[in-house]
Amino acid sequence: VGAVKSLMTDDYVKSSDISFSYCTLSKEAESIVENGSQEYRVFSALVEKEGGMSMPDLQAAVGKDVAKIGMGNCMKQKWIKKDGPNLVALKTKDEVSDETQATLKTLTDAAGSTDVLDDKTMQGLKRRKLVSLVTRKSLKVTKGDSYAPVRVKKAADLTKEMLENGSWKTTTFKPYNFLTLGEKVGGGYLHPLLKVRAEFRKILFEMGFHEMPTNKWVESSFWNFDSLFQPQSHPARDAHDTFFIKEPAKTVSVPEDYYERVKAMHEVGGAGSIGYRYDFQREEAFKNLLRTHTTAISSQMLYKLANQEGGFKPARYFSIDRVFRNETMDATHLCEFHQVEGLVADYNLSLGDLIGTIETFFNKIGITQLRFKPAFNPYTEPSMEVFGYHPILKKWTEIGNSGMFRPEMLQPMGLPENVRVIAW
Repeated sequence: VGAVKSLMTDDYVKSSDISFSYCTLSKEAESIVENGSQEYRVFSALVEKEGGMSMPDLQAAVGKDVAKIGMGNCMKQKWIKKDGPNLVALKTKDEVSDETQATLKTLTDAAGSTDVLDDKTMQGLKRRKLVSLVTRKSLKVTKGDSYAPVRVKKAADLTKEMLENGSWKTTTFKPYNFLTLGEKVGGGYLHPLLKVRAEFRKILFEMGFHEMPTNKWVESSFWNFDSLFQPQSHPARDAHDTFFIKEPAKTVSVPEDYYERVKAMHEVGGAGSIGYRYDFQREEAFKNLLRTHTTAISSQMLYKLANQEGGFKPARYFSIDRVFRNETMDATHLCEFHQVEGLVADYNLSLGDLIGTIETFFNKIGITQLRFKPAFNPYTEPSMEVFGYHPILKKWTEIGNSGMFRPEMLQPMGLPENVRVIAW
């Protein structure tokens, strides 16, 4: 069929469908043609036995399967009836004929042609599963307008070689449509994640935020953990939670004066805190890693904000970029994901400012029902988890984490004492 269709495309041949249906007999039908139908054999056995026969005797005479099928059909046609324990014939042999056998013989003599039987009779045979309808399809193939004994493949393109050797003069080409327009050139499409990112960036720009430079994925443990007042013994700093870099394994330098202030805050405390009271390790602080959160950039931006020329000025920053965790991958976890982070640094900010900022952002992206739940984070106090109501799933889903950066984090940076930083 495939070869014929291929030849038809070049008009070498023409084709028309031919369909022929016929019936085939089942093994049961073949047995009926040879021995008679079950109902006629049961009727014949009862006619020959005066007074009828019991069911066990009938089964012994004609067979269990024949008796089972034949008795039911005889009852339907009112050839027999039940008289006590026996089955007796209601008609004589002259009054009954084996129509099923005769019909099947007629069908066999006609080589299975369906034309010799009416629809009702055919349906009856199909219902008893005595015949199956088979349709045989074939093709009538004739010569086409471009017929040739040998097929010559038409060329689709005029090549340099054809022009050089002159073969284009004798080559058969596929027909060209010089009026058709070329296929529209696509300009590419944004990934769904990038579409969401673009929408979030637009909203945050509208809210007066500036984007932080987050194109550096490798950070030192100092900026990723220590500057955030996260102890060096914290479980998140273990190799089973964080991807550490083998080469180069250590950072070159950090601001030394800032390093000493962070170290002192961890060891002895400050800003009303007693610190963590442990021996702060320089080797641990200088380890390189794939950043586990974009807060590593936030800490650097706050340090620059505190030490810029002209002193501290209020600012709003955000970032949307990749972070990496040494997670076991499953349906809801990957080793890398995108994190949306924002912070506001200003004088005398409160938890109300944080809640208002978060509500404004989520309202702009369509999440209007929010709840806030107290939580714990190593570098924010107070801290809150943010939950949004999903109208389709009919449940509250955690959509963010937030808090106010701790004084133990902000004081070593050199920020004024009454500056507060809210973040999520």
